[in-house]
Amino acid sequence: MRQRSTAALLLLCLYLSSTLTLNAQQPTASPNASAQNSQAQNTATDQNDPVARIKDEGLNRSQVMQTLQHLTDVIGPRLTASPQMKLANTWTRDKLTEWGLQNAHLEAWGPFGRGWTLQRFNAQVVAPQNIPLVAYPKAWSPGTNGVLTGDVVYVDAKDENDLQRFKGKLRGAIVLTSPPRELKARFEPLGTRLTEKELLELADAPDPAQRPTARRPTPEQLAQFQAIQKFAAARLQFFTDEGAALLVDPSRGGDGGTLFVQSASVAQPFDVPRDKRTSAWDKNAKVISQIVVASEHYNRMTRMIGAGEKLRMAVDIAVQFNDDDPMGYNTVAEIPGTDLKDELVMLGGHMDSWHAGTGATDNAAGVAVSMEAVRILKTLNLQPRRTIRIALWSGEEQGLFGSRAYVAEHFGTLVTNPTTAPGATAQSTLQKKPDYEKLSAYFNLDNGTGRIRGVYLQGNEAVRPLFRQWLAPFREMGAQTLTISNTGGTDHLSFDAIGLPGFQFIQDEIEYDTRTHHSNQDVYDRIQADDMKQAAVIMAAFIYNTAMRDERLPRKPQRAN
Repeated sequence: MRQRSTAALLLLCLYLSSTLTLNAQQPTASPNASAQNSQAQNTATDQNDPVARIKDEGLNRSQVMQTLQHLTDVIGPRLTASPQMKLANTWTRDKLTEWGLQNAHLEAWGPFGRGWTLQRFNAQVVAPQNIPLVAYPKAWSPGTNGVLTGDVVYVDAKDENDLQRFKGKLRGAIVLTSPPRELKARFEPLGTRLTEKELLELADAPDPAQRPTARRPTPEQLAQFQAIQKFAAARLQFFTDEGAALLVDPSRGGDGGTLFVQSASVAQPFDVPRDKRTSAWDKNAKVISQIVVASEHYNRMTRMIGAGEKLRMAVDIAVQFNDDDPMGYNTVAEIPGTDLKDELVMLGGHMDSWHAGTGATDNAAGVAVSMEAVRILKTLNLQPRRTIRIALWSGEEQGLFGSRAYVAEHFGTLVTNPTTAPGATAQSTLQKKPDYEKLSAYFNLDNGTGRIRGVYLQGNEAVRPLFRQWLAPFREMGAQTLTISNTGGTDHLSFDAIGLPGFQFIQDEIEYDTRTHHSNQDVYDRIQADDMKQAAVIMAAFIYNTAMRDERLPRKPQRAN
């Protein structure tokens, strides 16, 4: 009996063990996925509810990832004024037309300057040993006219006087421009979502109009900041005057092969006003070839030089400058309205990107979501009262150029008045265009791949009750937070600057600042598909609700100028 009982017990244990193992191997749905699955199952039951239909179409028959894949994998990086940017303009115009939108066209702005295309690149240390480098040229950097091989000089000068140690030693050299960046172990995840505490802090944020004026820097702080700027400008001018052949910067952030890279720098005095500065894309800009190297490789080179090693590098940069058309372009298309067709609701995001990745999270994600939102509305034949206009901007990365030009052309411009006395605050006057009073709102998406968690009200308290009602159907999908706070850095600011309602959605961070924003890792693989679907249905619902109201969205009170 004991033997049989023992055998039976062993068999029972084996059965339970295998059952537990099989259960452990089954994928566990995330809270986000569970909520979306629940929504997808429930939306099919009420076909009289436009929002339910939007959710059903957007979650169960989404095309957002196909759109995003074409923009990133097929077209690739979309630097402003580059051939890839213009290809993206025409492809999105044609796709929107295919989906049934009307008046799809490219709208020019500018002139901007030269386009730039990287044709070939390779960088490595060739002596005293071969070290292939993780690196990337800066945008608008000139090429090297074949393989450039030269001595590596590490300029570790601390101030302008210290630069004189290197006078006469940089002609034809490859220059390491900056101190190494310390890399520490990461004990926090690269990818995060907004916590309940962070969302509560956003919800409880004070009205930006009531905040005390930001404290001005002390004279000592201002002097220190200007000294840093002045030395950086003097150092770049020194490299230019001394005839350096190539400048090598460490990545400003990232590790493990991630590097962040943007535009080449142009030597000029540090105190030139912003609107008078020469940019790398200006046709007559004089620019030294420049690359960014992953910090691990850059740091090693500085240590080797410090140990007495004589380094030589071989770098091959082949580029093409595109001078045939100095203009930038926005893609614009419409779903015509009915009884309020002369009024507008707008949505969009910037389509231009930096060049080291494929501009997936910044900002093919926002473009694909915006396009998916209008596709959903057209597919469902949800006819809006107001005309819905989608705009996909270029020139955002260089300073919101595309959206600012569009707003100035269609809605209005702030014109600065001459000051009445030295030191007086400049006053400005809003010169409105006829369409200024016709726009209800503009909705923007440009904070990466993260799902929408709510809306920045941009100081417009009057829209809170409306937006709270519109977010209610998406509470189980994680979107319920409204914050009176402003947020910046993207194209809704062009509308907000002249008093028009412009909104950016609150999004989960995911890996935006830690891994993808302006980096070589900003690629399709870092996109979260479920988050994109969720964002598209919320944007579609907000656009539809705005288009169907009897009144335009309320505008916030204007500050006196």
